Amino acid sequence: MRLKLKEIAPFGTRIDEIRVPAELLRRFPTGVDWLDRGLGGEGFTPSTVTMFCGESGAGKTTALLTVANGLARAGHLVVYNTAEESLFQVKRTVDRLRLGGFHVGSETNVDQLLRKTDELRRKSPGRQCFLFVDSLQCMDDGYFETGRITSATAERSMEKIAGWAKETFSCPIVIGHVTKGGQFRGSNTLRHMVDCMMHLGIERKDEERMNLRKFEVTKNRFGGCGCLSWLRMTDRGLRTEAVEDAE
Repeated sequence: MRLKLKEIAPFGTRIDEIRVPAELLRRFPTGVDWLDRGLGGEGFTPSTVTMFCGESGAGKTTALLTVANGLARAGHLVVYNTAEESLFQVKRTVDRLRLGGFHVGSETNVDQLLRKTDELRRKSPGRQCFLFVDSLQCMDDGYFETGRITSATAERSMEKIAGWAKETFSCPIVIGHVTKGGQFRGSNTLRHMVDCMMHLGIERKDEERMNLRKFEVTKNRFGGCGCLSWLRMTDRGLRTEAVEDAE
């Protein structure tokens, strides 16, 4: 199903005449305690675009493969696209963590990625679709014939992903990079384009929590945020060590 918003609610429609589609009123928990807690306990909202950021080595791929596993086990259609690591690297991580149940791909062109995901959606009617994009900085929107990727490429790619999410009720979760200082690597435009922002960092100052992962949802248009989870990286993935309210 594709939502044609301009046909349902053309410009000038009275607000009291608009009926929110039932598909947008649902919530989808992941079964991963630290992520569901960060989203206010209710899980993902359909058509939500999520940016998942983290410094190198924090465990972004491990974290999101675990989330993909939880969603697939719940019966949803889950596609994990790796444009950064090879499929064999991802497979090794999946086997080590004993995960599975989701589809994978290695598309670098955003248009092809969305088209192929739509093909899987048509084969799985009635199932909520989650698309993991690893990572935004590796995606090509086709603007340059040479395949050159610039900062504007990320914005154009995200615009296409966000438009697709709103039309199909799907939930894309896109990995983004951060600078060495831990700051989001991207324009403020990208921040405004997403509905939810998550951050996974490594604690390097507090001796009691040295090397623990710090997970926080810093923006969430459709639920709560502000809960901070301290996670330990183990050979079976991330495990919650402590939870506290963010300052």
